Amino acid sequence: MGKTFAEKALGRAAGYEVTANQVVTVEPDFCMSHDNGAPIARTFKKIGVKNVKYPERICFILDHAIPAPSSDHAVNHKEVREFVKEQGVPHFYDVKSEGGVCHQKMCEEGFALPGLVMVGSDSHTCTYGAYGAFSTGIGRSEMAAVWATGKIWFKVPESMKVVVTGKFKPGVSAKDFILKFIGDVRADGADYMSVEFCGPGIEEMSIAERMTLCNMGIEFGAKNAVCPPDKKVLDTIKERGNAKTDKWEALWADEDAVYAAEYHYDLGDITPGVAKPHKVDNYAAIEEVKGTPIHEAFLGSCTNGRIEDLRAAAALLKGKQVAVRTVVIPASWIVYRQAMKEGLFDIFLDAGCIICNPGCGPCMGNHEGILAPGEAAISTANRNFKGRMGDKESFIYLASPMTVAASAIKGEISDPREAL
Repeated sequence: MGKTFAEKALGRAAGYEVTANQVVTVEPDFCMSHDNGAPIARTFKKIGVKNVKYPERICFILDHAIPAPSSDHAVNHKEVREFVKEQGVPHFYDVKSEGGVCHQKMCEEGFALPGLVMVGSDSHTCTYGAYGAFSTGIGRSEMAAVWATGKIWFKVPESMKVVVTGKFKPGVSAKDFILKFIGDVRADGADYMSVEFCGPGIEEMSIAERMTLCNMGIEFGAKNAVCPPDKKVLDTIKERGNAKTDKWEALWADEDAVYAAEYHYDLGDITPGVAKPHKVDNYAAIEEVKGTPIHEAFLGSCTNGRIEDLRAAAALLKGKQVAVRTVVIPASWIVYRQAMKEGLFDIFLDAGCIICNPGCGPCMGNHEGILAPGEAAISTANRNFKGRMGDKESFIYLASPMTVAASAIKGEISDPREAL
């Protein structure tokens, strides 16, 4: 009987063959924390261990509230900086022009690599599956223990296979597909499963699109989500030349692997859609919500703040004016610089958008565009829970960059296909 991706990746890390539901102890290749590194450091100090086991495997990226919008955030950042210095952690992305949203940086900077086991104290750590890594979010206490011991245990997850064929029609993108998929399987559809996206439809997608799919794996309960480490991935790793380790290996499931569930989708059948307040699986086709008034549009986040997303939105905004406040936040300073070079910022500014520094921004209601009571936003981020972007009496609709841009122009939820 063949092996799934999760069985191969965790077996490789454990040093012996494993099967689903087996408990294994492994040493993660990389451990990522962001602003929450401060409370984790406090927990670590309570364990009674003086030094972290593998400082070179730890990565800190400040992104959730940067530059610090309050004294509490500033204290958090200060504690992270002190811990980094004290422990000799070499991989630290401070509030500087080399940073960005943590998951974007982990991919840009060569940490996300095929076959590695990666953990992060953030639920969207599953993003690195776009590069063929087994990556998953863990709790703060777990992370403190990993820093201390270098180890963590997992129950090897059962696996779900999602076979994707066809191509998107104009005005439709990976975000529309993953919102539809989550609406179909619901928020608990893949609880503690390893979800493998595969097929010709995935091969056609850019790595940025695959990152959007894997990023939202946690929104349907997945332990991890992953795409095949194909030629696009291998070529990107080679071109960047910044892989942080040479211990990676391109792994994928065997043809005769056994799955707990299997789904098939044709991208040609996907249409623009949204996740309505206040649940990510509250899917609606664009026709059902078209005309709903909005007060803010947000283009950015670890889900859809990449250069490909900015290009798609700019194509619709060019020569137009936004009808509501529209916040644009590139996912990293690398993306920011590229957008400047391509003239995308001129398009956004001419349209009336404002552009903020790379970071998480209003995605989790910290700053840079939080909502007032009764206001509604359309957002490219990954969560629309009550109060996520500010007041608990506000409303968030999740959508693709093209749908967000089309809606910003009209001041109401709009079909991007009509703006092409």
